[in-house]
Amino acid sequence: MIDLRTIVPAALCLLGAACAAVPPASNEALQRQVADTERAFAKTMADRDAARFLTFVSEEAVFFSGEKALRGKRAISEAWARFYQKPEAPFSWEPEEVEVLGSGKLALSTGPVRDSHGKLIARFTSIWREEAPGIWRIVFDKGSELCDCGAPARP
Repeated sequence: MIDLRTIVPAALCLLGAACAAVPPASNEALQRQVADTERAFAKTMADRDAARFLTFVSEEAVFFSGEKALRGKRAISEAWARFYQKPEAPFSWEPEEVEVLGSGKLALSTGPVRDSHGKLIARFTSIWREEAPGIWRIVFDKGSELCDCGAPARP
């Protein structure tokens, strides 16, 4: 008769050793993965696909919008629905810089936001979390309008 008290721990040990043998992705590969995810996220706006947009948003995400933070996927969905209503996208964005923590579980992406005519109007900063192997979801997002401060005043 097989004694599961000895087989199960041995099997778990072998499984753990096999998992440990898989090398972690390099930081450069993770940066590429997050940048590609950010581009796919932005493509939802160009494609006018609000349902796909939500697949990139974590259930507990916080989007800073105006004076009030939007908390959770539902609130974000309700607030962002207006951006998907018209046939033309009101803005677009793309990652310019991506950094990933050494743990490979959190990443920051930032880049330009352009209006429908391509004019630079803002910059975004997003924090992504790997929620499953290779599946990144946005947990924080904030845009910052550009300052049109003009030239400094002369004395």
